[in-house]
Amino acid sequence: MRQQIAGHLLVECLIEQGVTHAFGVPGESYLAVLDGFHAYKDQIQFVINRQEGGAAFMADAQGRLTGRPGVCFVTRGPGATNASIGVHTAFQDSAPMVLFVGDVGSDFRDREAFQEVDYNSFFGPSTRGMAKRVERIDDPERIPEYIARAFATAMNGRPGPVVVVLPEDMLVRQVHARPLSRVEPVEAWSDPGALRQLREMLLASQRPFVIAGGAGWTPQSAQALQRFAENWKLPVGNAFRFQDIFDNHHPLYAGDVGIGINPKLAQRIRDSDLILAIGPRLGEMTTSGYTLLKAPKPQQKLVHIHASAEELNRVYQADLAMLSTMNAAARSLEVLTAPVSLPWEAWTAAAHADYEDNFISQDLPGDIDMPAIVRTISQLLPEDAVLTNGAGNFASWVHRFHKHHGLAKGVRTQLAPTVGSMGYGVPAGIAANLLTGRTVFTIAGDGDFLMNGQELATASQHGAKTIVVLLNNGMYGTIRMHQEREFPQHTSGSHLQNPDFAALARAYGYAGVRITRTQEFEAEFKAALARSEGTLIEVMLDPEVITTRGTLSAIRDAALERQHKSA
Repeated sequence: MRQQIAGHLLVECLIEQGVTHAFGVPGESYLAVLDGFHAYKDQIQFVINRQEGGAAFMADAQGRLTGRPGVCFVTRGPGATNASIGVHTAFQDSAPMVLFVGDVGSDFRDREAFQEVDYNSFFGPSTRGMAKRVERIDDPERIPEYIARAFATAMNGRPGPVVVVLPEDMLVRQVHARPLSRVEPVEAWSDPGALRQLREMLLASQRPFVIAGGAGWTPQSAQALQRFAENWKLPVGNAFRFQDIFDNHHPLYAGDVGIGINPKLAQRIRDSDLILAIGPRLGEMTTSGYTLLKAPKPQQKLVHIHASAEELNRVYQADLAMLSTMNAAARSLEVLTAPVSLPWEAWTAAAHADYEDNFISQDLPGDIDMPAIVRTISQLLPEDAVLTNGAGNFASWVHRFHKHHGLAKGVRTQLAPTVGSMGYGVPAGIAANLLTGRTVFTIAGDGDFLMNGQELATASQHGAKTIVVLLNNGMYGTIRMHQEREFPQHTSGSHLQNPDFAALARAYGYAGVRITRTQEFEAEFKAALARSEGTLIEVMLDPEVITTRGTLSAIRDAALERQHKSA
């Protein structure tokens, strides 16, 4: 029987699971795995990152794009803790991921050896925000079992991250085991009785509204959702940062339900008499701080469909809770027979009209017109382009003014952290281009970019091309906005002294340009699309232009007026 070292077997198991790229920062604790990547370099690529947080974000993006676990390798202690931001992001965003951590040797364990960490305590399910499962492989012959279980756990139910710990000495031992076959996610089908009840609730409704989002969607399930909405003429909103689930160009689309929500859409959700939440977990951002739907019992009737039994009735007590994966749910819903006429057709048309009206922008100061810039981006990008961002007010320009074509047209087009992780957009965009070859556009802020801008070196080394539009307003804009709202005129900790971002991009191997006027943007963006290498376009944004709906001064003045009235 064939014999090899455990590190090579582990790489074979990844290949059997369909993994083509693994992201990470090398460490001496898993040299045997790195040697496995060398041995199988024609079948799997190890992408060398510059920081473990960036590597974990790339793996998170991989999981979202493929629907199968993204893979990240880091070394013990500092490597694992650096990667924890990606684990937390994958958990809250329900993205399948497996983080492999090279660990101290078994003979040194539990002595607080060099860089030793208790990973069960750090990542374990008891943290309620890190990994779904943490496992340590001590017997190399069981590597195939552990890998198959990690992939199954990451994909099934509510998808999420799994951490697998690899003792250094285990990885160099000789093994005879062979990989197990590829694991596929398990489908959970809707209860027929619940479907009948859902239909009865629809027939009794006057103002229904669909909120679609969460993980587990495929082009086929998105198409089935669209047919369901068309059959019943339902208005559909996409949950926070799942804006590509339902086609934004569709006449039934009502807008994104998240931060900076259209006030008319927020009111429409409050006025609805039936909410169909298909896929999202209905977190703080989608519910505007649990106000659009009051917790724990909404004023509206609530049908909540989710792939995890643990998620149903956890925060919101639903009138009808349905356990189902998105593929099964959408295919069940599309065959629900609708009546010939429905009382809410005008309600649905008005919802879409409100969405279109939201593209009318307010007059804001400065030489940069961000709505015009986003319109240019939307006109020039191909339909299948991937848009990525991290966290900050800068992202709201794309969220409000760009229309995603939707997963029903074949591909995912949005990678954005619902957990609000700064620094996500740049590495996620690089991973998207490496994995798909599609055009990638990343919008970043000055504070956000410097969290993981070093991964442009990764892009240059591995031949990835992305276009980064960096909005430079010299501050942590979101924090400054909240400061002026809560403590007006008391600026503290939010001012930034920045480098020359265009020059920094050129140092990494990207083209780098800076613009100060709207009229300069279109030519630079066209040039970026035509280049073979990536491009960073630094946009010098007036600090007053803090949101898509108002200025920093207006927020400050309103806060001062409130203080004056309460004095």
